[in-house]
Amino acid sequence: MRITSKGQVTIPQDVRERAGLMPGTDVEFEIEAGGVRLVKAKPGRGRRTRGQKLVEGLRGGGDFKMTTDEVVALMRGPSADEG
Repeated sequence: MRITSKGQVTIPQDVRERAGLMPGTDVEFEIEAGGVRLVKAKPGRGRRTRGQKLVEGLRGGGDFKMTTDEVVALMRGPSADEG
């Protein structure tokens, strides 16, 4: 079996069936001495999207003191009755 240029490999059907790896099953790779093991992901550790990972990385990292309403008002600019 060979890994493709995209890093993909096909798990043989009999192996998928015996391991209970159905389409949509989340899996993890565990690095071990001399090899790598593919295992079903533990419950509660579902797949996160790139956006979720990005937001998690940014959360709590700012020191912005304005409220959301103040930011929105600033972005909209002066209203028609102010100017």
